[in-house]
Amino acid sequence: MENRLEEALEEIKRGTAEIIDIEAISKVVKRYFETGENFFVKVGFDPTAPDIHLGHTVLLQKMATFQKYGAIIQFLIGDFTAAIGDPTGKSETRKVLSKDDVLRNAETYKEQVFKVLDPAKTKVVFNSEWLNKLGTSGLIQLASNLTVARMLERDDFSKRYSSNTPIAVSEFIYPLLQGYDSIELKSDIEMGGTDQKFNLLMGRTLQKAYDCKKQQAVLMMPILEGLDGVQKMSKSLGNYIGVTDEPFDMFGKVLSISDELMWRYFELLSSKSLKEIEELKNGINNGSLHPKKVKEDLASEIVDRFHGAGSGVKAKEEFEKVFSNKDIPTDIPEFIFEGELWICQAMLDSKLVDSTSQARRDIKANAVSINQEKISDDKLNLKIGEYILQKGKKSFAKIIIK
Repeated sequence: MENRLEEALEEIKRGTAEIIDIEAISKVVKRYFETGENFFVKVGFDPTAPDIHLGHTVLLQKMATFQKYGAIIQFLIGDFTAAIGDPTGKSETRKVLSKDDVLRNAETYKEQVFKVLDPAKTKVVFNSEWLNKLGTSGLIQLASNLTVARMLERDDFSKRYSSNTPIAVSEFIYPLLQGYDSIELKSDIEMGGTDQKFNLLMGRTLQKAYDCKKQQAVLMMPILEGLDGVQKMSKSLGNYIGVTDEPFDMFGKVLSISDELMWRYFELLSSKSLKEIEELKNGINNGSLHPKKVKEDLASEIVDRFHGAGSGVKAKEEFEKVFSNKDIPTDIPEFIFEGELWICQAMLDSKLVDSTSQARRDIKANAVSINQEKISDDKLNLKIGEYILQKGKKSFAKIIIK
């Protein structure tokens, strides 16, 4: 039993940035091993964007780890709080989402997260269920548990206050409502990113104030670096791997990370145990394993997770076909047009670029090929026929002009 508990706690602590009250976590895991009694881990998602990337799945992986050791995940979709908007890290008041947008995004999240989580051990909840019933008197009672001075201890609020940037009263309410969720759900543990610390601790504070007979432990995960290995993974920075990326693209992006960053991805994203990862490191150090082979296995694991077993092997074969043999991939999008077509317009219409000006820049940068021949003329018109357009090493489109 003791060894089993130690192993579980090592996996739970793996890659974490900070844990508050590890003793409480140890207690509920031990109880599960002894009696089979489940415990509850809350993780909140405000569905402000419909697509998630691997940076978001760092939390999902830790949630899946907890499920192995007796946790029921309380996957909290903040449909009520999303109407306010989490002010964390924001320099101005956020725009309010419509109810339809929130629910549409929530459904997309649910579809994507069950590629990592066990649905049988996950309870999807919407906080509008209890926050709509809180009422004015309940909200006033809730707000009485925190002072304005304490709120202004938050770094983002403090900066905005000092610079005379408006702070809506509703934004003060947000962390209180997040904490109230923990009262309603009777959560044993809450997880989030390091930027959420203030909000996560609110659950502990309010569970004590409302005499809930428990105070949730808090586990915070670090921000995952993007493909550049420097900035956090972000769609706005373009250094991300989306969980809905095509297998070929996903495989190639993982393979593009540095050998050093690979271990960070193994720690935070892989389902391999710490012992297995250590064996891989030893294999590379003693020369029995090549870093590229280890990275390919990581890429295949991630592709399999989001596209089904066997998808990683197929992506690897396709990747090798394109890059090792310089062949054209077998499955590329096809676009049919009529009449002559300007090359930059063809690139835009076939979704190889976001604008014709970007197409011009790519052509000038010698990054565009037609039928595997580089082109330099950004005024070229494509006549009747079939063409394979290629931008860079991985982006292809088949153009048919009638």
